[in-house]
Amino acid sequence: METAAPGAAAQDGSPPAGLMTVGEIAERVALSHRTVRYYDDEGLLPARRSPGNYRLYGEDALAKMLTIRRLKPLGFTLDEMREVLALLDAVSAEGAAGPDHEERLQQLAALEVDVRRRRDKLVEQLQGADDLLASLAPLLPGGGA
Repeated sequence: METAAPGAAAQDGSPPAGLMTVGEIAERVALSHRTVRYYDDEGLLPARRSPGNYRLYGEDALAKMLTIRRLKPLGFTLDEMREVLALLDAVSAEGAAGPDHEERLQQLAALEVDVRRRRDKLVEQLQGADDLLASLAPLLPGGGA
C-alpha cells in the first residue's frame, strides 16, 4: 500500500489527514475566510502549503484562531495578540519546567489581570447599551415590546 508524503494532498484533492483548508478552519471558528487569511498573512497562524499552494492548517492553528477570536473583542492589538500567543506557546512547550518558568507564570498572571480588566469594561459597556435600550423602549410605538 502506497502512502502519501506528509503534507501531500490526497488523490481526491482533499487536504491530508489532520489538516484543514481556510474554509474548514473558518467554519470551525465561526469567522470568515478573509479573517482567517488576514491573521495568517499577519503571521499569527502557522500554515502549511499544499502542492497547489493552498493554505493548510493543523490543530495548532485552530487553537490559535480560537484564542484570537477571544482576544479581538477584548480590544487586543495584533502585537498584543502575538505576545499572548507566544506566551501560550512557550508555556505549553516548557510545561512545568524550564529556565523561564517563573517569569512565564508572572506573565500569565499579568495577562489574567489584563483580561479581567478588559472583560469588566465590556460588561460596563453592555450595561450602558441595556440602559439605552430601556430608555428607548417607552418612546417606541407599542412600548418597544
